[in-house]
Amino acid sequence: QVQLVESGGGLVQNGGSLRLSCAGSRLPFSNFAMGWFRQAPGKEREFVAAINWNGGRTNYSDPVKGRFSISKDNAKNTMYLQMNSLKPEDTAVYYCAAKTYGLTAPTSRNDYDFWGQGTRVTVSS
Repeated sequence: QVQLVESGGGLVQNGGSLRLSCAGSRLPFSNFAMGWFRQAPGKEREFVAAINWNGGRTNYSDPVKGRFSISKDNAKNTMYLQMNSLKPEDTAVYYCAAKTYGLTAPTSRNDYDFWGQGTRVTVSS
């Protein structure tokens, strides 16, 4: 059973930074594309960032472009999301996801095969 476990969420002030981690187990991490999605209360789960299997391709949603950075350490089976200049509208539960045969960095939820349980990020104003 593939497992993805997010960590690093918490409460941060407006303008602050957080780094989220997603640790994978029971999957050949290096073969997978990975993504971050988020869901705010009362809203749909939305795409945040994605990275392909070797880190050569990345995608970001417009609201986070220039502030967030996604990376992947295949040797550690871990993906990261560095979040800088956080805003109250970034408040959400953040989920990591994995896609097999990850040559691209998909932006659609439907492209992903496995999901973590989420970690909550709260940005105070």
